[in-house]
Amino acid sequence: MSEKEKVNILMVDDQPAKLLSYEVILSELGENLIKATSGREALECLLKKDIAVVLMDVSMPEIDGFELAEMIRQHPRFLRTAIIFISAVHMTDIDRIKGYQRGAVDYISVPVVPELLRAKVSLFVELHRKTRQLEILNDELRKLSWRLITSQDEERRRIARELHDGLGQELVATKILIHRFLRQSSGLAAKQSANEASEMVDRAIQQIRSMSHLLHPPLLDEVGLLSALRWYLDGFTQRSAIKTSFQVSPDNFPRLARELETAIFRIVQEALINVFRHSQASKASVTLSWRRAEVVTTVRDDGRGIGEQVAGLQPGSIGIGIEGMRQRAREFGGELRLASANPGTLVEVVIPYSVPVSHEAAAIA
Repeated sequence: MSEKEKVNILMVDDQPAKLLSYEVILSELGENLIKATSGREALECLLKKDIAVVLMDVSMPEIDGFELAEMIRQHPRFLRTAIIFISAVHMTDIDRIKGYQRGAVDYISVPVVPELLRAKVSLFVELHRKTRQLEILNDELRKLSWRLITSQDEERRRIARELHDGLGQELVATKILIHRFLRQSSGLAAKQSANEASEMVDRAIQQIRSMSHLLHPPLLDEVGLLSALRWYLDGFTQRSAIKTSFQVSPDNFPRLARELETAIFRIVQEALINVFRHSQASKASVTLSWRRAEVVTTVRDDGRGIGEQVAGLQPGSIGIGIEGMRQRAREFGGELRLASANPGTLVEVVIPYSVPVSHEAAAIA
């Protein structure tokens, strides 16, 4: 929303004369003014348009202002919509408390002072405009962040392929030449040097293979998420000395979209890296399951746990790794949850996913 884009102001009153007076007063603001003569008409307007401010009379037939405000606040879309009450009779402290409890942000008494009404409405209009601008910027930032994550995944895939197909093949060719030299050489010292060189090349080939697979395991593309996770967990246990287990439910867990499998693999990878770096754990478990229309991934360890701020994903308390996990989950409409497991930490990612009917029927059978 740009600075000049108009916002909608909804004026609700059962008396047309009052609506006309409000229209005259607020016309100087240059915004879109919408009139409704009943609570039901106001609700219809709210469902059809993005409303910045609702200016309403408290005393109306059928649905009064208190009831209408409560109904508005019950809808998730209108939790932050500014509601200003105008009243000539409901002005006691008890009435005001009742209004605030039902979602009002301000009260104006009758007779209305034009300058005061314009000032208050203008304030909430600008707050709405700034909020919408912030939401747009956050959405653009989220999209940029996801493009960065996707680019990193593609770059990892490219580097892994070049390491395996390029440098890895060059080292294999070098090893072949060394063995040829060994067959042709008769000197003991030369053979010993060649053997040492061959062993060094073997170690380099293994390191290249490990680096390539850690950057992007070929199993992820060729066979799928389950095989890639089993391979990674085996290697993680060997490298970290942290005993790991892996459970899948149901047994015929389906292949997912490539992007989703990559996201889940990276989330598990990042979670286990955090376990290794921070948890002081001796055991970790990974579970992958679907329940109805959700894919649920959990990583649990028996380490020292996390603080309340980290569990609540409070800004400033989480690092790039956890934020990246949350961003990957959000991109698929999912959610990242952290909790202390007493002992240890529980990382849970829930992502909406419709399992094919054939898989669901087979699992139930």
